[in-house]
Amino acid sequence: MSEAHEEAGGSAGAGAAGAGGSDAVAFVGLGRMGLPMACRLVRAGVPAVGFDVGPVARDAFAAAGGAVADSAAAAIAGAGTVILMLPDSGVVESVLGDPQVAAALRPGTTVVDMSSCEPARTRALAERLAAAGVAMVDAPVSGGVARAVTGELAVMVGGQDADVARVEPLLKRFGTLFRSGGIGSGHAVKALNNLMSATHLLVTSEALLAGRRFGLDPARVLEIVNASSGRSGSTENKWPRFVLPGSYDSGFGLRLMLKDMRIAVDLAEQVGLPSRLGADAVAVWTRAAQELPADADHTEIARWLDEHAPPSPAA
Repeated sequence: MSEAHEEAGGSAGAGAAGAGGSDAVAFVGLGRMGLPMACRLVRAGVPAVGFDVGPVARDAFAAAGGAVADSAAAAIAGAGTVILMLPDSGVVESVLGDPQVAAALRPGTTVVDMSSCEPARTRALAERLAAAGVAMVDAPVSGGVARAVTGELAVMVGGQDADVARVEPLLKRFGTLFRSGGIGSGHAVKALNNLMSATHLLVTSEALLAGRRFGLDPARVLEIVNASSGRSGSTENKWPRFVLPGSYDSGFGLRLMLKDMRIAVDLAEQVGLPSRLGADAVAVWTRAAQELPADADHTEIARWLDEHAPPSPAA
């Protein structure tokens, strides 16, 4: 990533303080995505304190020069901005609902939920926080671990304009910002995006496996498709980088993808526009999740489809 991009957010901590006046940032959730994101703040000189329930993650952040707290509440105490990168709405609500965390959240603090969560629950949580004088912005990301490292993520930002403006310099450290609307809109766009991405990958895998059985070279098919109307992120990135080489190591878990797919399908139901194709895709991914290891990468859906394909019909 270029130095110009690195400095897009201004000087370290500039303009990133919560309304309470503190430049300190708490970063809760130092997993595959959270760790490289938190490390970017450290390298930029942002006063960030990290916490994760896993000691390995905490040690990795400390090794990168980050300050580590021994609890979420300790990380949040004194922070003007709290960034969350957690698995789902349930974990986010559990962390913020902890009495010690609630006591550490001062009026004027801004909570930035960068997790992939359920939009309706995000809105309800924002209302509860607002009653305590705490603002909330939802800012989930897309782009995977590699772009988390380089600061080239797509950041989908929902919330009130004033709240977003306070944290915008920090968020620019992670990539390009896209305003999606009010609170919960970022989480909605993220889920819908991942439903599309997963469905692309599913049909791409089915098509390429059928082509291979017919005698076509998948690499050649991808070259043609990527110059044609069938191209997608799956044909341009996932199949060439993770499926054809057999690495299946994009860094995004299959079960996390399935979680986001379900959120999107549920959202469609809530607004009265059922996602029939999406529901069918969820059913296939669910079967794969039941049979693949718990830590399976989402690109392993292609291998699973191949292994479960019926034998070729007799010539």
